[in-house]
Amino acid sequence: MTQRQADVAEPRPAKVRQTVETKTARTRALVVGPYLNPRQQRRAEAASARMAEEGRSPEARIAEARGLAEAIEVEVVGTEIVSLSQIRPATFLGQGKVEALAARTKDETIDLVIMDCALSPVQQRNLEKAFACKVIDRTGLILEIFGRRALTREGALQVELAHLNYQKSRLVRSWTHLERQRGGFGFLGGPGETQIETDRRLIQERITRIERDLEKVKKTRGLHRKSRRAVPYPVVALVGYTNAGKSTLFNRLTQAGVLAEDMLFATLDPTLRAIKLPRGSEIILSDTVGFISDLPTMLIAAFKATLEEVLEADVILHVRDIAHEDSEAQRADVEKVLAELGIDFEKPGRVLEVWNKVDAVDAERALVLLNAARRRPAKARPVLISALTGQGVDELLARVESLLASERVTLDLALEPSDGQGRHWLYEHTEVLSRREAGEGGLLLTVSVPPAMAENVRRRFAEVPPPAKASGRR
Repeated sequence: MTQRQADVAEPRPAKVRQTVETKTARTRALVVGPYLNPRQQRRAEAASARMAEEGRSPEARIAEARGLAEAIEVEVVGTEIVSLSQIRPATFLGQGKVEALAARTKDETIDLVIMDCALSPVQQRNLEKAFACKVIDRTGLILEIFGRRALTREGALQVELAHLNYQKSRLVRSWTHLERQRGGFGFLGGPGETQIETDRRLIQERITRIERDLEKVKKTRGLHRKSRRAVPYPVVALVGYTNAGKSTLFNRLTQAGVLAEDMLFATLDPTLRAIKLPRGSEIILSDTVGFISDLPTMLIAAFKATLEEVLEADVILHVRDIAHEDSEAQRADVEKVLAELGIDFEKPGRVLEVWNKVDAVDAERALVLLNAARRRPAKARPVLISALTGQGVDELLARVESLLASERVTLDLALEPSDGQGRHWLYEHTEVLSRREAGEGGLLLTVSVPPAMAENVRRRFAEVPPPAKASGRR
């Protein structure tokens, strides 16, 4: 066995921040897009109801895969689209294409082959043998990116959980050396326990510890949300396809200085900031991780604690890169993930589309987009903006304020002259719309509150009929 083959045979360490290559020189990578030809693709989509891929061309998909590869700072020496008539159980690709790619990896000294698909452990192992270099699939690549981007403890735990679940699946007949048996007793492993069983047990133990830690994080975040509801500030969450411009918009609205680059998955950890709307009311704005097509299901599960910010949001702003050729397909991908999280799209005003990057389209295309937006119902009408230049941002804030106001409850309350503490509480925890003097030093306040808070306010303060409006007659 050659040294390179020996390196391939070694198992990957169970570390989140593991990198694809530890050498000082940049890893030379080849990105391969093995896509079913259009006829077979339609059959596969009909069988699995995967409508998100509809309309996405192989060229756009390989370009996205290349962007993902560049996000881990490897040197992409080339890309190659492979049209498949069927998927081979052993190698995913046909034998002829495997041999051709093996020759190319040797001729061009390729260190890493990135397959833009989901490989089984056996397929990955067989391709690594054939190519004599490391092979990772789309799931492994996304996990690698997430491992590098996670900055907070919560983010790191979530990525490690997803990585370990992925690695655990790779232990099924993936590495021949794992079939060795070892002796042992007690908690170190029973007699005859195989190495693969030991590795699987160790991984499972680590998974259990991480899940326990994440449960504590989840409780902490729940307490934070409870304290925010007590204030309460409405929560507005930014969601969208990766690189759609969410962080740029977040920075535009909050001046927070969050990392915003033309790079896939520039943001991973959620960021929250309080901002004021045009009429003075305050909201909490949340920037979240970007979605992507074929997002690994293990990542959806692992990031549930983070994505709970989206579930709790009063308004969700779906930021779209309207200048991208696959904008519609990206919209379908995001809506699919949000639906899996339990977001109700039928509720009017809950999700507002934000068509970003209008500065990147010509005037004719911008006019077409504007007309398309105006044809939508008022509450579902998208807002056209440029987060980069600020175009349309004022209109966006006004729409958010209008949507939040339509959901809030207006109450007319009577306060006794001596209830200074109650008056102070209302000013701190509700939006005071008007104030009128009542007889004998009393006070009449009109306040706006979230629906969940209305009953508590009614129990604490005396509600009075709203003031009669003038009829306009003399």
